Amino acid sequence: MPDLYISWSEYYQKIEQLAAQIYESHWEFNQIVCLARGGLRVGDILSRIYNLPLAILATSSYSGSGKQERGNLIFSCHLTMTTQNLGSHILLVDDLVDSGITLQETIPWLKQYSNSPIEEIRTGVIWYKACSVIVPDYYVDYLPENPWIHQPFEHYEYMNPADLSLPSKASE
Repeated sequence: MPDLYISWSEYYQKIEQLAAQIYESHWEFNQIVCLARGGLRVGDILSRIYNLPLAILATSSYSGSGKQERGNLIFSCHLTMTTQNLGSHILLVDDLVDSGITLQETIPWLKQYSNSPIEEIRTGVIWYKACSVIVPDYYVDYLPENPWIHQPFEHYEYMNPADLSLPSKASE
């Protein structure tokens, strides 16, 4: 399967589809945790739609040219949130599940981190690849051929501030 290229409008539409799927399941949750960086936009939009608090956990597992090489999973030291405690029913979101290791290892991390009892954690992603070791509870697209997904914000990884700066009048 060739690489999958996603536009901004497709990206936002898929997040809305994920929100609708979760709603249709009638599952009641009281906290959204997103995995940064890929899950930031997903978590932000779901938090707005559901009017629920968003917590952010920074993780990293990709490196190299184009950030396409899977490496060791790194968790931030803390969870960023505006509530005193995590909710008891957590929706853990990311943009995609590739190997599945990040989602799989985040669940026990959250349970260990939390000072209050967590009764249930469910997972939601836009894209679920067949090569994943975990099946997310909610997903929009199942990708049996495991394509590389080019998301609309990816081009920023090849930019720096100088690329966006206008040439100065002195150089004209």
